Amino acid sequence: MSWSKLKQQLEVFLSPALNGRVEYRAPGYRYLPDKSGICYIQVDKKNILHMSDKTNPIRWYQTELEIKNDPDIQIPVSSDEIEAVRKGTPGTVPEDRLIVIARGRKSTEHAKELLSAQATLSKSNFIVVANKFLTTPIEESLESNDILLNVLALVDKRVGKKRIVNMSEKIRLKHPIVQYFYELRRSVL
Repeated sequence: MSWSKLKQQLEVFLSPALNGRVEYRAPGYRYLPDKSGICYIQVDKKNILHMSDKTNPIRWYQTELEIKNDPDIQIPVSSDEIEAVRKGTPGTVPEDRLIVIARGRKSTEHAKELLSAQATLSKSNFIVVANKFLTTPIEESLESNDILLNVLALVDKRVGKKRIVNMSEKIRLKHPIVQYFYELRRSVL
């Protein structure tokens, strides 16, 4: 599918409140047919989803430690996870220490997932992912670990107000770019 048709189809699914604010861009390289062009998403005429842009307002993580030390990422720990740590730890461990251990394990897991999703995004071809988005159910795109699928789903008009409000807990664990588009969508509800 050509870029112009793909862009047109993506814009059909764009939430009416974001129409004119969110734009899909792909500068063409007509003399390099074997190279895929650079694609990015603009919000209010600013490049938002473009990993190689140094002026990008969204934080891109380089290491697991950066993710674990980011104060914006708050990892909730359930009582089942604390209980699993208690069972796996010999002797008596204070309750507050069990919470720290459980949160540490979960944040390591979360950091690995975020770095993996970020690496996949940097290698992905926007056009391939956008085509996948158009043929995948919206629920699957929202639940996916693919950052780009999440972003495209969040600005989609098929995702209603109630669903947006109910997913605030899940969004906290997503990449900052997904959180940015979530907040953008919430601001226009």
